[in-house]
Amino acid sequence: MEKTTLFDKIWDSHVVRHVPAGPDVFFIDKHFIHEVTSPVAFLNLEKRGIGVKYPHRTIATPDHNVPTVDQDQTIKDKLSRMQVEKLRENCKKYGIELHDLGTAHHGIVHVIGPELGVTQPGMTIVCGDSHTSTHGAFGAIAFGIGTSEVEMVLATQCIMQSKPKKMRISVEGELGKGVTSKDIILYIISKISAAGATGYFVEYAGSAIQSLSMEARMTICNMSIEMGARGGLIAPDETTFNYLKWRQYAPKGEDWEKAVAFWKSLKTDEGAVFDKEYHFDAADIEPMITYGTNPGMGIKVKDRIPTAEGLEGSNKASFLKSLDYMGFEPGEPVKGKQVDYVFVGSCTNGRIEDIRAVAEFVKGKKKAENITAWIVPGSREVEKMAHEEGLVKILEEAGFELRQPGCSACLAMNDDKIPAGKYAVSTSNRNFEGRQGPGARTMLASPLTVAAVAVTGRITDPREVFEN
Repeated sequence: MEKTTLFDKIWDSHVVRHVPAGPDVFFIDKHFIHEVTSPVAFLNLEKRGIGVKYPHRTIATPDHNVPTVDQDQTIKDKLSRMQVEKLRENCKKYGIELHDLGTAHHGIVHVIGPELGVTQPGMTIVCGDSHTSTHGAFGAIAFGIGTSEVEMVLATQCIMQSKPKKMRISVEGELGKGVTSKDIILYIISKISAAGATGYFVEYAGSAIQSLSMEARMTICNMSIEMGARGGLIAPDETTFNYLKWRQYAPKGEDWEKAVAFWKSLKTDEGAVFDKEYHFDAADIEPMITYGTNPGMGIKVKDRIPTAEGLEGSNKASFLKSLDYMGFEPGEPVKGKQVDYVFVGSCTNGRIEDIRAVAEFVKGKKKAENITAWIVPGSREVEKMAHEEGLVKILEEAGFELRQPGCSACLAMNDDKIPAGKYAVSTSNRNFEGRQGPGARTMLASPLTVAAVAVTGRITDPREVFEN
């Protein structure tokens, strides 16, 4: 019997038709939409006189362009207001479930899907957003699509896709003190580069990955895109099942037992072959931070920025251009650099575990005077739990500002922008030029490192600040 990977098992079971020498016609179980990439897709459906094939398989929420203050009031920005209004109109017209601003389950699309239990093992999931890969943490094939493909899925519940190559990244051993899943993925990307997984779908494995909570696994899969991968996934296990069991859309009663029995079959067969494999030792991973303008430009917080030695031509020019944008010099330490903003949020690290971690470490402390500190929960549910657990009080006493759910300063499509030339240490996923605002300088790090920076006002190894 042929040994197959988890990815193969899910992919092959969803192929409706294989086109010889072409892509597969691929069935999609769940389709998430938001206000930015859906309006044109719906407009084209209307022009063509086509409806939505299976409205119950689509779930909507506004997140990218929404303000994170005064969400109960009319949105001031005209484009944002129009996009949100269009999303409401289209969902009403086609009978699509909408978690709107102000409702109990509003939030970032990749946060509310798992929270509601919509995201389940063995599914195929798409959204007009690259970080759809987040849902792969549940043992699902999840990836981002473009606007024309959003239209295709709405109309047919299928998509045309060529099957990617398969990569396995194994991390074995125990994580050290102060090391989080964000550090794991930043470490991996720094080792294989921001293009190192281009053309692949990645399965994460190994004892260090298996030891992670579901929220930590989502952080790992979320940033698969930052190394060029089509997506990432982790085999479901008891941690997955325990997370899902009480969720609103999870199977109930006998259906639950049947679902778990199936989910337990979703794992890579021993001896299955991947196109490429990497192995890393958890003991070598330490708190990480980026210093450049792509997520592969990352180092351990305690280390120095690399030099241009050994680089030639366009690689050298790109490296030096990146450092010039960031205001850094080759070979200098990042530790001790003064920072202006910290941001905790996004679909990478805007979950309750992230906010708990920051609150625990800043309890009884104050943010540095030079720091503006934003905490943006990934959903109304996260916001509610943060209030109920007393985390908001701790954070506000430390000088943090809690805002309302949304993508916020991750991508600066809203009002939450980092001013030009200012440094932000961010729990988000991208540090491209202008990603958090025109001229903004972004350094990616874990919630613990962000907490340490907030308290000290400069780049700091969290293990040194919170050793007690």
